[in-house]
Amino acid sequence: MLKCELIKISTLMNSSEKKSDKPTVVVIIPFYNGSKWIERAVESVHRQTVPPDEFIIVNDGSQPQERQALEKLSDRYHFKIIDKPNGGQGSARNAGVSASMSDYICFLDQDDIYLEEHNEVLLQAVPAQVSRLGWIYADLNIADEDGNIIFSKCVKERSPSHPKHSLIENLRNDMFVLPSASIINRKAFEAVGGFDEQFKGYEDDDLFLRLFRKGYTNYFIDKSITTWCIHEESTSFNIVFSQSRLKYFKKLKNSFPNRPKMNLYYLRDCIIPRFSPMFIEAAIVSVLKNSKEQEETLKIIDSYYADIVTDDSVSSSRLKKLKALIWVLKHMPSVYRNVILILMQFSFTRRILLRNMPSIRGHNFRV
Repeated sequence: MLKCELIKISTLMNSSEKKSDKPTVVVIIPFYNGSKWIERAVESVHRQTVPPDEFIIVNDGSQPQERQALEKLSDRYHFKIIDKPNGGQGSARNAGVSASMSDYICFLDQDDIYLEEHNEVLLQAVPAQVSRLGWIYADLNIADEDGNIIFSKCVKERSPSHPKHSLIENLRNDMFVLPSASIINRKAFEAVGGFDEQFKGYEDDDLFLRLFRKGYTNYFIDKSITTWCIHEESTSFNIVFSQSRLKYFKKLKNSFPNRPKMNLYYLRDCIIPRFSPMFIEAAIVSVLKNSKEQEETLKIIDSYYADIVTDDSVSSSRLKKLKALIWVLKHMPSVYRNVILILMQFSFTRRILLRNMPSIRGHNFRV
């Protein structure tokens, strides 16, 4: 009898140990005036084949009526709400992590959608030995505002190498690791200090680059597990994102000085080729469209020029061309701008302009 009781106790202890060994995961959604989309995102979390151990939505200073809508939703779906003053997506994510206890962290943007196996796929990929695990990430779909798929498996198509193993590649190209399609080891996240809250754009690349630099490993899963919904209200389409791009450029420039003895010229060979086309395109488009952000966009490209002109590795021809372009953009007569806008309405002249001015490709110009 005693022997049987000891066996039962031993079995219970072993099962308890096994249960405690199971990794726990929290899902965190930053929320800012997103009542239009949030229920869709919340439903996708509740449809998971492996539900999260914790589910937190961080209200990042939304309007009162938006906060009320979130409260009503929590009555139905039973998630935890954390309120904080507006500070951007990075600070909201950090607040959610601080309020949680799980071993692993998953994020979801308020306008995106988890596929049903999101948590299951990521958790199954966590290796048994996790001493230096940083993150695991997967592919995703790109969709319109209504969730209709435009591209599938876009991570593999848009980024050159997976998993991440080269600093040069990580500096030269957008990393294209999206938190909504990733699971992050809490120990690694906390070791690098979480998201840099100065950014309201590029905070994702900044986090994963710091994890990479600290020697944390990463794994890639060749399967779409999230739908990334892109629309004109997305943060990547506003001037705040452009300002954050400049901040990230400056951080990279300062963090990676040239090392001539190793023939490593990070600014010239990696950082400028990555960011210069985006700064130039934003400036050209804002001037041609005569947008309200035109003045701020020109300030951004001015600041970019001031940062690279002092670097001896940057060719004088590149600097002269950029300086000339900035002058033209600042002094372009309105009549010339209007002529370009009119010409863009005709297919023949539009083709000519697109061949000779590639930075206006993809933009819908109206007179």
